[in-house]
Amino acid sequence: MARGEINVRYTQASPARAASAVYVTLTAQILSLGALVSFELSRGRRLAAELAAFGGRPQGADAEAVVGAVTMFAVLMMLVAGTTIAAAAAYATWLVRARQANDRSAATGPVAAAWLLPGVNLLAPAVLVDEVWRGTRPPAGRRGRWLALLAGWWAAWLATLALVTIRLPLDASAGDLTGVGVPELACASVAALLCACTVRELTRLQRAARSARTAEPGTMRTFSPQPPQPAPGSTAVGRTG
Repeated sequence: MARGEINVRYTQASPARAASAVYVTLTAQILSLGALVSFELSRGRRLAAELAAFGGRPQGADAEAVVGAVTMFAVLMMLVAGTTIAAAAAYATWLVRARQANDRSAATGPVAAAWLLPGVNLLAPAVLVDEVWRGTRPPAGRRGRWLALLAGWWAAWLATLALVTIRLPLDASAGDLTGVGVPELACASVAALLCACTVRELTRLQRAARSARTAEPGTMRTFSPQPPQPAPGSTAVGRTG
């Protein structure tokens, strides 16, 4: 295979488009979560009390407003769930492509295992992302800044996970619909922002590395025009038969 063809395929495997999908889905996730929190703060506790009074099955003319609120709540819950799944899929796709941008033979299995295996997923995803960063061969002196960004993102993500798995059940049992509030929204927003920053940093480094490889002599095929060939039976100017 010609070296120029290898470079073209490498460019096509760039994770830049997958990074854009991560930004979009993370934004959608935080917006939908913010809408759910606003609903919870303004209507959640009262709606929970009304549902309890109706025995969970609103009936009659007085229940029309409750049915509308329940429908809105269900829509918001589906939006949060859908955008969360979309963000997870977009991030996994980006991470797979980012690893393959450094090493074309990198398998996709470690990415799935890092996020899905209980206990392992508390640390392995951050390790994989750091592995990608080191694989880009960044300029010297940026290690400390990168580790601070990576640690901040992962700490915010673990804090969000702790709030969802520990605090939410307690708040929900106290009379709220879901227990989702400002602390969960704040932690999720910080985690999403820092996650987007890590994706942007790695994508920028890989784009710079790819540009440097393209600019190196011999990395692209050059074509020199062939001199025109005389037509059959013709003679060059000044040449006698």
